[in-house]
Order: sequence, then C-alpha cells, then structure tokens
Amino acid sequence: MDFNQQDDIAEEEEFLYLLNSLLGQQYGCYEAADFEDDLVACAGIIIHGLDEARRIRAERRRERRLYLTRPDLLPNPRADTPWQILHLGQNDRAFITTTGFDVRTFELILEEGFADVWESMPIARSNVPSSSTPRIHHRSLDASGALGLVLHFLNSTMIDINLCQIFAIIQTTVSRYIAFSLKILLATLRKMEDAKIRWPVDDEFQENNTLIVARHPLLTGAFGSLDGLNLAVQTSKDQEIENATFNGWLHEHFVSSVLAFSSHGMFLSLVCVRLVYSQQDWPS
Repeated sequence: MDFNQQDDIAEEEEFLYLLNSLLGQQYGCYEAADFEDDLVACAGIIIHGLDEARRIRAERRRERRLYLTRPDLLPNPRADTPWQILHLGQNDRAFITTTGFDVRTFELILEEGFADVWESMPIARSNVPSSSTPRIHHRSLDASGALGLVLHFLNSTMIDINLCQIFAIIQTTVSRYIAFSLKILLATLRKMEDAKIRWPVDDEFQENNTLIVARHPLLTGAFGSLDGLNLAVQTSKDQEIENATFNGWLHEHFVSSVLAFSSHGMFLSLVCVRLVYSQQDWPS
C-alpha cells in the first residue's frame, strides 16, 4: 500500500469520526428542529468535514514533499541570481564551463532565432490556446535566461533543484521552460549554417589531410578522427528503450555515440550506437 492510499484511508477515518462527533453535537442542540433544518445542517456538516479532511491530508503530504517554493528562492529571477551575475560578467571561461559555448556563440544562437521564437510563441499549457499572445513580461526568464537554462540542463547532470537555485524559479517552471526551450533550440540550430553537421566535399578532404600530414606524415589519406561519448539520459518508461540505454558496466542509462571530427576540430557526423533505429531514422 503506497502513501497516497494510506492517506486516503486515514482521511476517510478522520472524516467519519469528525462527522459523527459533529452530528452528535448538532442533534443534541436541535432535537426539536424539523426535518428540513436537520437536512440543511447535515449538508453544512458534510461540507465542513470535507474541507477539514482536505486540510489534514495536505498537511501530511507537505511533510513528505521535498521541493523548493518561491519563498525559498531569490525574490527576482531577472536580477541578482547566479545566472544573471554570470551573464552580465560575459566571461568566456565561465560560459564554456556552464553552457558549453563561449559568449559570442551564445549570443549568436539568440540572434539566429532563439530570442524571436521565445518572445513570439506562447508556452504550451492545457489552459492556454496555441494562438494566444505570449505575455513576455509575465515570464520569469527572458530569452537569454531561457537559453542559459536549457544549456545548463544539457551541459550537466545536475538535478532540477540546483537549476531552481541558479535561476530562482520553482521546479514546475524549470520543467516547463526546459521542455519549451529544447524545441526552440533544436529549430534554431537546424537553421544555422555554422551548426550544420556534414561530411567534407571536394577539395575539403585534401585540405583536412594536409593539416594531418603536417603533424603525422605517415597518415596519408586521413581527413579526421573518431571518438566515443556516453551521453547520460533519464530512465525511459518504455521498457525497450530503458533496456537499450542501460549500461551494465557503469550502472547508469546512456546513449553511447560515435563522433567524427575533421582536422579543423569540427563535427563531421554523429551516430548513436546504443539505440535501435529503423533505416530511415539513422542520423546522417
């Protein structure tokens, strides 16, 4: 039996006890009242009992729920947070350490479309139509904050509580902003020429080989190098995906990848080797 079921049973027992005690008081005070008055009184007692049971249940659950609320965080997500201080510092070393990009590349992603989409699209919610006008000034983060958040998420394995502290937003907002920003980031990178991953063409093969031969004369014909990378992922609810991503040696879930680099240090190709794709789904 889980905690919620225990809560439900305890809530029902408390409600019945409270109802019986209140009914005893009610009928002791109004023995001469007519049936309709008694009926109205009973309805009021039931409503009061339900409210009291909900309050008791909420207090019990609050003791077990470990998360940060707004009073636990810095008051303004757009001022004096760890992220705002880092962003205002414009230090390449700090940006590369936390987001994986230097300042110039970070700003380039914003300019190439991330900021425009963040400010022109509403964040998907069940009670907000997709055609509604976004309320930019009501959002906890601006476009640079949203990009910083999603890059912090992608560049580390830190838990959401750490992101709450860095950006001064509650956990539900962190999850919603990350889901929204991931879609914007993917669409932006797909449109950026500098972000494209492609094989060399024509004379680019010889150019890459010339750089390699200048340092390693025996490697004629080489134009790049390969390296492996384990990317940590969350545990999937799908049993087949969960099995495909589990690494028994490291006892964690990863997508193991093979990366191809040119001699300029640029990505040439990326192949995910631990997930099973259909033929048309293999990345180029």
